[in-house]
Amino acid sequence: MILYNVTCSMDAAIADEWLQWMMEVHIPEVMQSNCFESYKILKLLTSALDDNGVNYAIQYSAREMQDYEKYRDQFAPALQAKTLARYGDSVLAFRTLLEEITGR
Repeated sequence: MILYNVTCSMDAAIADEWLQWMMEVHIPEVMQSNCFESYKILKLLTSALDDNGVNYAIQYSAREMQDYEKYRDQFAPALQAKTLARYGDSVLAFRTLLEEITGR
């Protein structure tokens, strides 16, 4: 299992609107790519000392690396551009790719 993790940081003033947009617009568009089997939205409860914002992690699960690569190459550029056009630099995103080794 491949986990594509997108951690987003924003000011608390826009967090509720951003989360609603993610759940109603962005995540459904990502899932329509058929590259991921599922997703989770997590709110970070810990923060860095210099961070006064709100942080979320969205984790998308792909069966194989090829599924993630298809998303990255065919869908991510347009979807990321749409997010950037809406929020500019008021939402900072940090992306990581993880491979699940074991779990229950």
